[in-house]
Formats: sequence, structure tokens, C-alpha cells
Amino acid sequence: MIGIFKTNIATPEERQLMIRAIHAHFDVSSAYVDIEDCDRVLRVADMKVDEYTMMDFVRQQGFLCEVLE
Repeated sequence: MIGIFKTNIATPEERQLMIRAIHAHFDVSSAYVDIEDCDRVLRVADMKVDEYTMMDFVRQQGFLCEVLE
């Protein structure tokens, strides 16, 4: 499953922290945040958890996160 989320992750440092946290807590093949995009899109490939679990995790790290429609 691929998750695509709108976030407020804005800096390269925040992006790196979030990607490391995702890889440390979830079994995913890749995670990336496009901080140049207006929606600051977080893309997570091969998620083994549902979208709500991932959104809750990102929010616990202090960022906004919602499914990108």
C-alpha cells in the first residue's frame, strides 16, 4: 500500500527527522517528503499499517498530516 499525505514538514532537517522516525517504527520500503510542493507531500511506499495509524504517528511527531485527496 502506498500512502500519500499532506503535511506541514517544511525544512530539510524536519524531513530527515520524519523519514528516520518512520523507518525506525514501521516496515516500509521508502518514505519521502517533497518540501518544495505546496502540500509538502509525504509519500510512504509498502505501508503495512493503515493510513490512520501513519497519520497519528506523524501527528505525534508534531506535524500536521492528512490524506491527500
